[in-house]
Formats: sequence, structure tokens, C-alpha cells
Amino acid sequence: MNTTTKGFLAALTTFFLWGFFPVYWKSLRHVPALEILAHRIVWSFVFTLLILLFLRSGKRAGLSFSRELLATALLISANWLIYIWAVNADRIVEASLGYFINPLATVLLGLLFLRERLDRRQASALVLAGLGLIFLTWRLGRMPWVALLLAFTLAFYGLLRKVAEADSLPGLFVETALLSPFALAYIFHLALRSSGAFTLADPSTDLLLAGGGLITSTTLLLFVYGARRLRYSTVGFLQYLLPTMQLMVGVFIYGEPFTPDHAVSFGLVWVAVLLYSWSSIRKRRRGDPVATN
Repeated sequence: MNTTTKGFLAALTTFFLWGFFPVYWKSLRHVPALEILAHRIVWSFVFTLLILLFLRSGKRAGLSFSRELLATALLISANWLIYIWAVNADRIVEASLGYFINPLATVLLGLLFLRERLDRRQASALVLAGLGLIFLTWRLGRMPWVALLLAFTLAFYGLLRKVAEADSLPGLFVETALLSPFALAYIFHLALRSSGAFTLADPSTDLLLAGGGLITSTTLLLFVYGARRLRYSTVGFLQYLLPTMQLMVGVFIYGEPFTPDHAVSFGLVWVAVLLYSWSSIRKRRRGDPVATN
């Protein structure tokens, strides 16, 4: 098996596992989202530290604290909290829309903050995605704020991570190290009040709460392994497996509604994504500079 094949299988496995994250968090729906988040932060810190020690990559990666990583820590924790809450509030379909929108939100931030240029097709893609959101807002009678918050917290996270120039695993270690004292304080606060789920519920709940950190760290390691062995455009296409699988999980496993209005909105976003991806691939084949996120 050559390096590219190994990278493809690693990336494919990562997106497949991420696609089934709703099933994992759904099994903890009896635990408040904020408590799940606290455990995910603490256990991600523990397992990421163990992985870095095993790989001995901390020194080579140049672990360092910065204001950018403090900001990314707050953004990724907000993204995790919103997603966990959305899954357990039966809004997986709306959450999946957010992850479809995220690449286009990233493009928009690159345009606004990094002065990256768009061609006509790419600009049209942004307009189509905007129309899809406007249509859904009109038909639902409310803003799809879960999708928007997930898309833009992750987009800002990527923007600041680019500025900070931190590798994925060392960056996650620093982020969780910054947040772990607060998460631990919250967990101990719940324990003192005998209102927390950890050690007070059943053993399976304890394992699932700790396991959230394990799957966060190991899937990220798997993704980094795959991404470094594949072309950027290949990773870009594979990333759409994540929201596609989340959408299917929400509709076919948990029976969330997918109405004609959803179909129109998602359809506009899907066309936008395909249009932007096609334009980016053409630029790469011509050798034009394309900004990476």
C-alpha cells in the first residue's frame, strides 16, 4: 500500500467517524451539554498530551502559548458546545447545514480579512449560498442560527489558526491546556453539589464522557496523517462526507424532518459548493495561486 493510499484511507476513516459523532453525543443526551463540553476539554487535553509524548513531537512542533491560540480555544469550545447542544436538541439536520456552509464562510473571511480575490464563479457560489440561507430563514420564520454559528465559529477558528501557524495536535493541546483549569473547576463544582453525571451516574456514562476526549484526539491525529499525504483538493472533496453523513444520520436514524424547503436551501448550498470547488480545481490545473485554509 503506497503513501497516497494510506493517506486516503486515513482521511476517509476520519470523516466517516466524524460523520457518526451525532450518535456518540446522542448517547449522552441525559447529561447537560455544558458538562459534556467540560469533560471533552479535560479528556482531550489528557489524551492529546499522551499522544504528543508518544510521538515526541511537542518540541519539534514548537509548543507555545499566544493570544491567537487563546482566541481559538474559545472559538472551538463554543463550536463544540453548540454542536453537542444541537445534536441533543434534535437539530442535527441544521447542524449539518452549518458544516456545508463552513468552507464558503471561510472563503468569505479570507476575502474580508486576508484580501484574497474571488473570480466570478467563486463570487457566484457565495451568492447562491446566501440565497439558500435567506430562503430557509423565510420559510422557517426564524434564522438558522445553529448552522450560522457552527459555520462561522469554525471559519474564524481556521482563520486564527492560520495566523497562529500552529500544527493541529500541538495546537489542540495548547487550546485544551488553556481551558482545562476552568473545565475542571466546573466539574468539581458539580461534584461538590452532587449534580454532575461523572461517577454519580452509571459506568457507561463515565466511559462515554472520557471517551469524548479520546475520539477527539485520535481522529484529529488520523486526519493530520491523511491530510499530509493527499492533495489539498482531495481533502477538500472528502470533507463534504462529514455534513452529508450527519444529514443522513439526522434524517434516517433519528427521524428529523427534511422538508421540500430544506431540499431547496440545501440544494442551493450544494450547487454553491460544487461551483466553488470546480473553480478552485481549474485554477490549480492552470497553476494560478489559490489560497489554502
